[in-house]
Amino acid sequence: MELALPLLFVRLVIGLGFAAHGAQKLFGWFGGYGLAGTGGFLETLGFRPGRAFAAAAGFAEFAGGLLLAAGLFGPIGPALVISAMVVAIATVHLRNGFFATSNGVELPLLYLLIGALYAFSGFGGLSLDAAFGIAGVWTSGLVWLFVILGLAGGLANLAVRRKAPAAPQAPEGLDPAV
Repeated sequence: MELALPLLFVRLVIGLGFAAHGAQKLFGWFGGYGLAGTGGFLETLGFRPGRAFAAAAGFAEFAGGLLLAAGLFGPIGPALVISAMVVAIATVHLRNGFFATSNGVELPLLYLLIGALYAFSGFGGLSLDAAFGIAGVWTSGLVWLFVILGLAGGLANLAVRRKAPAAPQAPEGLDPAV
């Protein structure tokens, strides 16, 4: 059975959905908060400066989603998806369990796994990589390199995350409300 059409359909739905999520961060489209609002939220998670991290996350989601939807440049788009989802899972969703109904890891994990699937399986015959004749460029070594870079990018973001400074504590025995 030819998989080109199903691969295209899933790529379009997942890729464009992911790109729209990035557009919410970058441009405030589709009910998003834009760079300022997203940056403020990211600062509460320890990512400072928040606006810069919002731009990086929005770019990874927007560009990664568009590359995935188009089936262009092999594992690069999926690596961007993986990177963004590693950060989202670790900082927002993991503590909420599995299901999306409680803001758990279900949806970001699916995005991450679908990104990995396309990185390793390729985009199929109905892709820009196939149309431009570059699908064969993406050797298994290059695919692994980009997937590892995606994981490393997400982990690097987590490594530079800083917790908000603790509020000053009143000396023992002193009631700050007085």
